Amino acid sequence: GFLYYMVNSCEFNSSKLNDIEYTQSYYYNKLEYVRFSSSVGKYVGYTEHGIKNAERWNNGPEVIARRAEKERYCFHNVGIFTESALTKS
Repeated sequence: GFLYYMVNSCEFNSSKLNDIEYTQSYYYNKLEYVRFSSSVGKYVGYTEHGIKNAERWNNGPEVIARRAEKERYCFHNVGIFTESALTKS
């Protein structure tokens, strides 16, 4: 069989929006073939297929929508996580 999956992640050292990095990685059979990183601001391909997808997505509405994910997805969830962790420590 074949395995396809995506991983969204937020890496942070503080709850400040500038200190958060959002990434979305696409994998096929355990090989990452394309990634969006908020620090780069665009998709980067790592395989022939990934490079083609990155070019298409960087020239379409996908990249604009992905750039907003840092604030929508990460900032919201990091705030919840840090608040929860601080109240329990």
